[in-house]
Amino acid sequence: MGSKTEWEKRAIFLAAVCGQTYAQYANPDGSFIVPANYSPVHTIRAKSFLDDWEPFGFIIESPQEIIVAFRGTSSANDWISDVIASQMKFDPLGGNCLSHRGFTDIYSSTRNGIMSALAKLTSGKPLTVTGHSLGAALATLCAADIADNTGSNAPALFTFGSPRVGDPDFAKTFAKQVPESYRIANVFDIVTYVPPAVYKLPKREKTYYYQHIQAQSSLSFQNGDFGRNHVISSYFAELSKLQPEYTESLCLENPGFCPVTEEKPKKAEKSYAQ
Repeated sequence: MGSKTEWEKRAIFLAAVCGQTYAQYANPDGSFIVPANYSPVHTIRAKSFLDDWEPFGFIIESPQEIIVAFRGTSSANDWISDVIASQMKFDPLGGNCLSHRGFTDIYSSTRNGIMSALAKLTSGKPLTVTGHSLGAALATLCAADIADNTGSNAPALFTFGSPRVGDPDFAKTFAKQVPESYRIANVFDIVTYVPPAVYKLPKREKTYYYQHIQAQSSLSFQNGDFGRNHVISSYFAELSKLQPEYTESLCLENPGFCPVTEEKPKKAEKSYAQ
């Protein structure tokens, strides 16, 4: 990407896009705010634990680009998928790459729909994949898959508050396939530290090794509790400080698009997904 200013604006915009994946899930009709000059072209539906289909994000398109966006944990079934941290072969990358079983099962359920939707769109457009939390993990798997298994150029990847996704072989292969990757993480966000680098189930012999993809783009904000250190609105608020005039313009031009930020910390809630 070009200048630091351009990167900051892009991160702010994509954090707002990620915020809308939660609005899509929360609204019974699946509606969400689409930014100016973009159109929705596909609803991502996937199965988490117990095979329940849920909206997990969307694909939007403008005359200039395509964006694939994934949401994070929002249901009890999602939480169960999050903790299934054994590993399995990530077939789209081939070789010996291993990835988190719970994340991979969710992505595998929606892969054909995403690939089919992308195949119908204008080829040659720049493509960005983005997501927050569990959605960041799904975005990472998706970006690697697109880069290795389609005729399009490698997508750019922007993630927020991502957990670890795969083993060292996965991280190494990913770096080759998706060179433009930005993993934005709050140093006080505990989700970014799981699964642990060395993971072993109780009373089991098998040990799993995890490694983050590429270098981290660090933020540092402490909002008083686990939830507020992780939610996408907090990431958006912190990034917005880097380009306040751009953020104000973005929000004014797209009413309802920007995540709502809070002035004062509040008590931890049961769900920390949004």
